[in-house]
Amino acid sequence: MRIIRLTEVIDSTGLARSTIYKYIGEGSFPKPVSLGGRCAGWVESEVHDWILARIEERDLADGTALRPTSHLSVAS
Repeated sequence: MRIIRLTEVIDSTGLARSTIYKYIGEGSFPKPVSLGGRCAGWVESEVHDWILARIEERDLADGTALRPTSHLSVAS
């Protein structure tokens, strides 16, 4: 398991900081884990799963055949 910081979450998702926190407030994005004090991070696999779910939603909306997601990776 790997904990990633906000800058990596932003790089991985393409979302702005404010959008990430908006989605967290709406319950549609993984919550950060407190690392002590004012420091927080995200579980990398939870962010990765969130991205894969967006891809699946897109494919279902487009009517694209489902493809195995095991080969997909998020650039680090």
